Amino acid sequence: MSSTLLAPSQYCPSLTRYERWKTRSVRIGEIGIGGHNPIRVQSMTTTDTMDTAATVAQSIRMIEAGCELVRITAPSKKDAENLAEIKKRIRAAGFSAPLVADIHFTPNAAEVAARIVEKVRVNPGNYADKKKFDVREYTDAEYAEELERIRERFTPLVRICKEHGTAMRIGTNHGSLSDRILNRYGDTPEGMVESAFEFLRICRDENYHEIVLSMKASNVQVMVQAYRLLVHRMMSEGWDYPLHLGVTEAGDGEDGRVKSAAGIGALLEDGIGDTVRVSLTEDPEFEIPVARALVDRYNDRRNHGPIPEVAQVPVYPFTYQRRHSREVLNIGARHVPVVIADLSGRAAITPATLFAWGYRYSVPLDKWNITDQACDYAFIGKNTIDFEIPGTLGIIQEHATWLGNAKKDRHYPFLNKREYLGGAARHPQFNLVYATLADLDEAYITALKADPTAVLLIDTHNAHGMAEQRRLFFELIAQECPVPVIIGRAYGAISNDTLVLNSSTDMGPLLIDGLGDGVFIADEHGGREDLVCRTAFGILQATRTRTSKTEYISCPSCGRTLFDLQETTAKIRARTSHLKGVKIGIMGCIVNGPGEMADADFGYVGTGPGVITLYREKEVVKRNVPSEHAVDELIGLIKEHGMWVEVEG
Repeated sequence: MSSTLLAPSQYCPSLTRYERWKTRSVRIGEIGIGGHNPIRVQSMTTTDTMDTAATVAQSIRMIEAGCELVRITAPSKKDAENLAEIKKRIRAAGFSAPLVADIHFTPNAAEVAARIVEKVRVNPGNYADKKKFDVREYTDAEYAEELERIRERFTPLVRICKEHGTAMRIGTNHGSLSDRILNRYGDTPEGMVESAFEFLRICRDENYHEIVLSMKASNVQVMVQAYRLLVHRMMSEGWDYPLHLGVTEAGDGEDGRVKSAAGIGALLEDGIGDTVRVSLTEDPEFEIPVARALVDRYNDRRNHGPIPEVAQVPVYPFTYQRRHSREVLNIGARHVPVVIADLSGRAAITPATLFAWGYRYSVPLDKWNITDQACDYAFIGKNTIDFEIPGTLGIIQEHATWLGNAKKDRHYPFLNKREYLGGAARHPQFNLVYATLADLDEAYITALKADPTAVLLIDTHNAHGMAEQRRLFFELIAQECPVPVIIGRAYGAISNDTLVLNSSTDMGPLLIDGLGDGVFIADEHGGREDLVCRTAFGILQATRTRTSKTEYISCPSCGRTLFDLQETTAKIRARTSHLKGVKIGIMGCIVNGPGEMADADFGYVGTGPGVITLYREKEVVKRNVPSEHAVDELIGLIKEHGMWVEVEG
């Protein structure tokens, strides 16, 4: 295909109309990825590949859970050869799901596996390179020599895949970019895309196109920007290879789900993605329902309500830049995004009501204890409060109710468009004003522009709600209206997991683009304020817009893992979860460990049976620490660098 002239920021068919980006269809065994095929879900075994019975049993559990592709690590030629027996037993059991060999560092294993399984995954950062963190300047001639070396190492695999009808994923990882890429492009989305393109160009020269691409990172902003840039570059070249989506080292529990949904969802919302793997530090069969829940939201998304087209996109989607907004109290401008609690459905508000939202009242001490995940404001609707509120909390009430409480400290009104434009009484410092995209006519925007006390709470009833709210932000930017904006979404009677996934997908993409000065999750089902609070703060943390807790960059485990990741992660979390803002990487092996350490403050990496290597960022600090002492050594390392605090109380 020939090159195509694109807008400088285009990365999807439309920012206002849901439409999947049409990629080519790649055949993998009995299924297709891309084209008109459904978005596939997949996962990866965590067993030792040489334990044939365990790997077969886990693969079958994954398939029965809905896994459409089963990935198995092949760290050595011997492991790769054993894939034949694993495949034979899975087929004998009546399962036809294609198998994928996961390859790092061992081209000879890839060449064996490509003759056995339906697909191989290679990581361009370590297929023909070993990370040394060398800092050097490459001349153009030296760089060309490096590319020729890669061509010689990689071409045999391409030819084997072509001969045997084996598909390939070229999977870039942010944490394992080659020294060559890092020195020329830096640790950037551009470097990630170029890393894949170096290998993709070799495939194209061999007229081999059964390729899927991925751009994984534990940093959700980087991950989203890299995929967008990849699509933009492919559109420019006229290429159309399918995309495998994933946030690597997402972690476990709610944190892993929030992080995965924010990153994967940001791309699915714009029609990007042909297969999904959710990387949780849990057994792989538990990843499948999460991936399926993310994907299934788009089965009928094309039927959403119309959203006005965008004449000119006012944000640059390949880098992060926060939208300019004016300061209203602690909202907007330089302030981190706020969290507003919805307590409007409560029959009455007592000090105990605020417990789930981070405020713990001690009766004996007659004082409030405020956690790092304490909401900034509480919307209490028509309720009133008859006790002394915490000093960091603001109260928002329906306008008619507020009129009777206007003299109370830190009480503010909530106004609809009619009240706001109709001259209703306002607070001299802060007024929360409601709007959907349809509300934003010229008169409303003009009034908001002129009001230094206004903060907009936006809502949507569109099935394609994220895009509609993004369009609202674009309108404010086009009209040079600097009003701070709280992203609001309401959810009904859905499960806890669905609430977490949907809110992360709906709000995360906006925050990743620098849009939004706060979040407001309205749980109309009620009774789970603690979950809503954790989710709101989790979305801000996942999008790197507000830090309120320790961040764990934890890999999902596989056959290369050298210790029990779930158990170890739980131990480390139990002792460090109070370290607000500290990032700890927990890696089962060295495949991504050293690179991911560059995005973590401290790293805990398995480097041999029963031994751990500890990192400070990307530098090795202690090698071969016995695993039974490694968590204590990690705590000592955190203390040594002045980032430890004792648990209060």
